[in-house]
Amino acid sequence: MKKINLKSHIRDIPDFPKPGIIFKDITTLLGHKQAFKNAIDSMAAKFKSKKIDKVVAVEARGFIFGGALAHKLGAGFVPVRKKGKLPWRTNFATYELEYGTDTLFMHTDAIKEGERVLIVDDLLATGGTVKATIDLIKQQGGKICGIAFLIELEFLKGKEKLKNYPIYSLIKY
Repeated sequence: MKKINLKSHIRDIPDFPKPGIIFKDITTLLGHKQAFKNAIDSMAAKFKSKKIDKVVAVEARGFIFGGALAHKLGAGFVPVRKKGKLPWRTNFATYELEYGTDTLFMHTDAIKEGERVLIVDDLLATGGTVKATIDLIKQQGGKICGIAFLIELEFLKGKEKLKNYPIYSLIKY
């Protein structure tokens, strides 16, 4: 696999979604077929030996990477969504935001006891979203074998909330 400088395919958008924030726009990477392929192949190579049963990803950008990785690893895909988006019985986990809380949901039959799970998201910031996802997987008895991110914002120290799990980030800022 030819290594590509993935960072060069991320566009910075200043003052989005509010002043002072520099948004890391991944649509430029997604639109570059070789960069996107390289990102998926790199993540898959890291977890290929883990015999993953399910890839769990949070809406919406996490779905892009989660679905592709599930296919590449020969695993099932489990979506984690916001309230009112899943049609079956769900478990939920609430997590802290900068101002308030939010809640994530997963179908109650999405993970079977003992299944080997890889969590995937596009970005690790404060770690709250993935921590809630971990809680959902644990409610169903899943075994978390790793957590993969396209981007990690190291200065926000989200990794500290996830320190009991192997974390793999392709790009770090």
